[in-house]
Amino acid sequence: MSSSAKHAATSDESTRPSKRVRVEGADHPSPHTQAQGSSIVTTATADRDSDDEEEETTPSRTSQVESQKASDLYLDTINRAVLDFDFEKVCSVSLSNINIYGCLVCGKYFQGRGRNSYAFAHAIHDDHHVFINLETTKVYVLPDGYPVSDPSLEDIAFVLAPTFTPASIAGLSAPTHLQKPSYDLSNKPYIPGYIGLNNIKRNDYMNVVIHSLLHVPPLRDHLLLSSYRGKETELLKRFAGLAKKLWNPRLFKSQVSPHEFLQEVNRASTGKFSLEKQGDPVEFLGWLLNRLHKDMGGTKKKNSSVIFTTFQGEVRMETQQVLVRPDTGSNEKPRFDIDREIKSTVSPFLFLAVDLPPPPLFQDSVEKNIIPQVSIQSVLAKYDGQKTQESAGQLRRFKCQRLPPYIILHFKRFTKNQFVEEKNPTIVNFPLRGLDFREYLDAPPSHPPTVYDLIANVTHESAAGTTHDKESTVWKVHLRAGAGGGENEKWFQIQDLIVEEIRKEMIVLGETILQIWERRTDNSTTANGMEVDHA
Repeated sequence: MSSSAKHAATSDESTRPSKRVRVEGADHPSPHTQAQGSSIVTTATADRDSDDEEEETTPSRTSQVESQKASDLYLDTINRAVLDFDFEKVCSVSLSNINIYGCLVCGKYFQGRGRNSYAFAHAIHDDHHVFINLETTKVYVLPDGYPVSDPSLEDIAFVLAPTFTPASIAGLSAPTHLQKPSYDLSNKPYIPGYIGLNNIKRNDYMNVVIHSLLHVPPLRDHLLLSSYRGKETELLKRFAGLAKKLWNPRLFKSQVSPHEFLQEVNRASTGKFSLEKQGDPVEFLGWLLNRLHKDMGGTKKKNSSVIFTTFQGEVRMETQQVLVRPDTGSNEKPRFDIDREIKSTVSPFLFLAVDLPPPPLFQDSVEKNIIPQVSIQSVLAKYDGQKTQESAGQLRRFKCQRLPPYIILHFKRFTKNQFVEEKNPTIVNFPLRGLDFREYLDAPPSHPPTVYDLIANVTHESAAGTTHDKESTVWKVHLRAGAGGGENEKWFQIQDLIVEEIRKEMIVLGETILQIWERRTDNSTTANGMEVDHA
């Protein structure tokens, strides 16, 4: 090589940061050897992850200056638009989930950062040098291997692992939360908590349940303030992580994918609830509540977890054997006989199932013009302690003994027989505020208030005559934003990625499947008694 060529090569190397790998106790290779990046990877004999576990030695003053220059040059290669931390944190090459780093230039995940790791090879071959540890949120420059501490990287760490304080979550349910929109990278405004969830394949029935639960303040606040780093189950960790992303005020994009959580749901439920096939949100809700209760260390005792404290109530069921009496008419319904034994049992519940009256057998030619309607009070009469049901030769009647702070109602729309599954199209009319459950409660005067306001409403839509396992199925959730009624309270309708404000009077028009009601802490009254807001 001529002297001019050598001079050109030397000057070219001096204008860019060195990519030498610092190995303590070993001779540094010459710049000519170092330029052959592939030889470093093939000749390195260290274990793939062993270099990551070693404590970093304190570099000399000269190397600190060099590292600072290098990191300054490399930080402008970070591309925030491609960063997506919603998916499972597994290496894109080995598919391992141990010791994963994210490339901040292209967004791909790689295992390890040692000399024989996939992240190290990616840094050399693709010239991408800034990586973040997805567990610790520490940032490193590879292949050199030194850490980077720069205030400009704090927003990336916050998107990867959001943190909340009691002060930061205090106003999430207040009207002021609506007045402080956040902005994503494309300067699009969004309200934290009221953002879309990806429908990856057929998981919209799970999305509406996730949204509903993460807008129940006690459960939401518990998850946002949690710091699960120990032996907690993966399902609980991922659900808490999803809650923090949903309420994150500093997102790069104004939507969240539940992929990581739903993958764990699929594993934990042994395939019962999967991304690929449509399912029943009520079954998923029941499974998820019981699983979260168990994972939070809950027992059969009352208030043993935030799930039981928030949703568990008690209902009394009285049963009596049906006897056919000769003096009764053929059309007379059986009723409880006070002269015979009545069995009474008190059972806990996490949600109350209410039955809809059967729809009319005949419809007109359009098939849609006859839509039966019923009030929520008439279907809740099942729990007034007087209305009886007959099943398998037993008479039954129900009355609540204790109501939880949040009542989940399940409207039983779908019925199955051995041939077909049918949907009941009956519309339930309900107020948004001021529903009094006292008539369905048998409890002492010391029981907390019995007036409840609606905070979440899940509806089902499909073509006439079809049920929830068909392609035409659409699940939507209505969520209350703010509280107190009037102008302070807004409602949003969320269907997967579509988030739009909805007028209050439109909420009652859907075919409701699930509702969550919040106990009002003060009994606001009017001249006629309890305040009832129908729209």
